[in-house]
Amino acid sequence: MIYDIVAVILIAAGIVFFLGAAVGLIRFPDFYTRMHAAGKGDTLSSLLVILGFAIHEFRHFDGSGDVIVFLKLLAICAFIMLTSPTSTHALMDAGYEDGIEPVIGEGGENALAETRKTRKKD
Repeated sequence: MIYDIVAVILIAAGIVFFLGAAVGLIRFPDFYTRMHAAGKGDTLSSLLVILGFAIHEFRHFDGSGDVIVFLKLLAICAFIMLTSPTSTHALMDAGYEDGIEPVIGEGGENALAETRKTRKKD
C-alpha cells in the first residue's frame, strides 16, 4: 500500500513538472529561457515519472523477471540524467553560435557577448 502511495506521488509530481515546463515554453520570452524550462522540466519530470513506475513495479516483486524490469527503469533514469542536460546545452550552444541573441532587460549586460569577443581574439 505504501509503495502505491509513493509511486502515485512521484508520478503526479512528474506530471506537475511537465506542465511547468510546458508553461515555461509558452511564457518565457526567448530561446534560452525556453530551453532552460524545457531542459530542466523534462529531465526532472521524466525521472520522477519513471521512478514512480519503478517503485510500482518493485511492489509487485515476485521473481527475477521483476528485478530486470526494475533495473531497466533505473538504467533509463541514469541515461536521461546524462543525456538530457547535455543535449539541452548542445542546442543552446548551437543557437548562440547561429546568432540568436538573448533578451536582456534595460541596464543588463550580455555576458555571453563578452565571451564571444574573447573567443574570437584567440
